[in-house]
Amino acid sequence: MPNAQLEDLDSWHFAPPEMSRLLLNWYARAGRELPWRKTRDAYRIWLAEIMLQQTTVAAVVEYYQHFLHQFPTLERLAAAPLEQVIDLWAGLGYYARARNLHATAQRVVADYQGRFPNTLAELMSLPGIGRSTAGAIAALAYEQPTPILDANVRRVLCRLFALQEPPRSTGAEKKLWAWAAALTPRQQVHDYTQAIMDLGALVCISSTPHCATCPLAELCRARQLGLTNQLPLKKARKKVPLRRQLALLLVAGESCLVRRRPPSGLLGGLWEFPNFEATDKPAAEVIPVYLGGQLPVKNLVLLGGARHTYSHFALEIDFYRVEIETQLQVAEPGDCCWLPLEQLPQLALHGAHKKLLPLIGN
Repeated sequence: MPNAQLEDLDSWHFAPPEMSRLLLNWYARAGRELPWRKTRDAYRIWLAEIMLQQTTVAAVVEYYQHFLHQFPTLERLAAAPLEQVIDLWAGLGYYARARNLHATAQRVVADYQGRFPNTLAELMSLPGIGRSTAGAIAALAYEQPTPILDANVRRVLCRLFALQEPPRSTGAEKKLWAWAAALTPRQQVHDYTQAIMDLGALVCISSTPHCATCPLAELCRARQLGLTNQLPLKKARKKVPLRRQLALLLVAGESCLVRRRPPSGLLGGLWEFPNFEATDKPAAEVIPVYLGGQLPVKNLVLLGGARHTYSHFALEIDFYRVEIETQLQVAEPGDCCWLPLEQLPQLALHGAHKKLLPLIGN
């Protein structure tokens, strides 16, 4: 049992088997019923784990079921066009996950005959699978005693051991992984892994944890010290830069122009309205220049604005309806297309431009 520079287990304030017993007893009566818990199929478990990265269970369930309807097998997912996978993913965010999902499916089919490997090293060699996701797949699909450290588990352990260090620091990471490994039992690994995630999601929540109903309350060092609301230590938020954008509802008749972003990079493969960085010049001056002066603008109206925050910048958008006589010929027809306005709600727009849809009206 690894201890990674930690004190010996003899000096802990509880024994790992005691903790797992209390947790499993609680899980047996309070655990969540979720669709991916009814299987040991590594494909379905992997799909759920990728979707759950930085996304709530409530948001994932419908996407998970829809994906399995479209791609009931790994082979079907691997054979699908990347654009179809991205379109199905639209709305879940963190779109690199969709590209990695497709790439991993193709790798597993090509290199492992369609069966997910069962070792951490091989799992972690696949696109988009880090240490915690690999541990979850190994534990849930193959019953291997591999620890996980997702956001819920991290929070539980920070409070259980009253970790008073920034939880993402190098020293804290070592401790948390060592604690996670030491606590993971050799038996009932599947249920234990689900149980500790549920504990963080349902009881040991980020704000105002439900300590009165926690099965580990008597073991929790943070509760003993009165630190449950202070832990885990929160990282100071950095101020993100602000970018401004003009986006165009370019209309000819009953159709508008949309474009698909390149498959790699930020928001890769998703659709958007034509747009460009805003300047101090008036929109009535810069929009015709952006359109290349090919056709006169019949009408230009500011529909409104939206704001969207990414991890590394914030975006403010002014959205203009621009009416022209006929459809522009675009240089790259594979990336741009004219679409009936009524079809916009079904399009896989990225999140920032999806916020513009209510501004269009009838």
